Amino acid sequence: MTTFTTLTVRARITIVVALLTALALVLAGVSAYVVEMRRLDREVTASMEQEVEEFNTLADRGEDPATGKRFTSIYRLMETFMSRNVPEANEMIFATLSGHKGRYLGGPGLRDEAKPFGEREEFKRTVADLSATGGGTTTIDSPLGKAIVVVQPATDNNESGAFVVVHLIERQRDELYDVMRTFGIVAGISWLIVTLIAFVLTGRLLRPVRRMQTTAQQIAQGDLSRRMEVSGNNDLTELTRTVNDMLDRIEWAFQTQRQLLDDAGHELRTPLTVLQGHLEIADPGDAAEIEQTRELLLDEIARMTRLVEDILMLAKSQRPDFVQPSDVDLNVLVGTVLEKCRALGERTWKIDACPEASVRIDGQRITQALLQLAHNAVRHTEHGDLIAIGARLRDGRAEFWVRDTGPGIAPEDRGHIFHRFRRGSDTTRDEGFGLGLSIVSAIAEAHGGYVQLDDPPIGATLRIVVPVGDAHVRGEA
Repeated sequence: MTTFTTLTVRARITIVVALLTALALVLAGVSAYVVEMRRLDREVTASMEQEVEEFNTLADRGEDPATGKRFTSIYRLMETFMSRNVPEANEMIFATLSGHKGRYLGGPGLRDEAKPFGEREEFKRTVADLSATGGGTTTIDSPLGKAIVVVQPATDNNESGAFVVVHLIERQRDELYDVMRTFGIVAGISWLIVTLIAFVLTGRLLRPVRRMQTTAQQIAQGDLSRRMEVSGNNDLTELTRTVNDMLDRIEWAFQTQRQLLDDAGHELRTPLTVLQGHLEIADPGDAAEIEQTRELLLDEIARMTRLVEDILMLAKSQRPDFVQPSDVDLNVLVGTVLEKCRALGERTWKIDACPEASVRIDGQRITQALLQLAHNAVRHTEHGDLIAIGARLRDGRAEFWVRDTGPGIAPEDRGHIFHRFRRGSDTTRDEGFGLGLSIVSAIAEAHGGYVQLDDPPIGATLRIVVPVGDAHVRGEA
């Protein structure tokens, strides 16, 4: 059996709207019915009390308006009152006298019904019973429906009678019933319209969600290029843009990781082949050959270890916690890097420039990048060549560079030196895997910056540019 939680979101929203609308309409109808019923009861009571009060007023005054003298009999009193009164709708007035025929008045639509009603035995018994007890009010059932009967006895020295007001409460309520039936029809149509509108609008509002579902299914099947159409200007539109941005990052990360794995597999294949080949041809009985093979394999294992470490470094660069900024003193940073670089090779090391300032960067990552640039410069320079390190602040950015006086970078290598596993054309000097400058670029990009290659007259200058915002400057060096 289908439960509410297994229904679609569109169906659930439509059902909830339909139920709430139905509840609101029912509550409104019931409230209106109760209020109107009470109002009708009050109106009926007030009307009947008014009739009795007017009769009592005329009786208490005791003056016949036609003659200006006192009424000569109860009959004359009742006849005068009846002749001057017009019953309201659903109302009848009766005057009954001992020894005289009663007089009957009916409101609109009841003129022909008054006399038969007044001559019914049940009605006469009711009037007689109430007159005997001094008058009162009761409710009776009649062919005209339920009726409220008010009896006011009237007597004089010669005769007795009763003034009777009858209100057909059932007919009075029939009008309310007709109104409520009309309300029910209108409410039912309104409920259907609201439910239909909720169904249609929910479908339109959830259309981006369905597109997300379709796109997600296509992506799950391997099509990472799929994107959702952005239209409108609402919360779902913003959600669509956010999901598209997320898909862009996922596709980029997937392609980057796939390329990294492909390149890593290609680069690892060579040392693995070397290891396998030497192990297969090694003579276990030749100690010298075993020692030579051991040294060669250890060297290949060291190269593979360095390659794996570089690959892990590039993979970690995609993580949000790869860079952990803190306040760093540029003078201390550049000075520390220079001291570490002296162990890389016998070159002429110097600091070009460095401001006395504190910036918010990841000092360890920038140090790692500068050491990589310095190591790269050492590989492409000779003993005694100049390698300079510098830093400066400009336009809310910090620039770090490593400059050398070597042969420079060949024009054919400038377009791809920062790509993974791409070595320079001078392979006699470049024995690495082509990941060093890629790591430098990844560190710069993790800071929100970039790496650029300057074109000096002599040698090469590689520059790291990262945004730092407002730096705390103590002075320029």
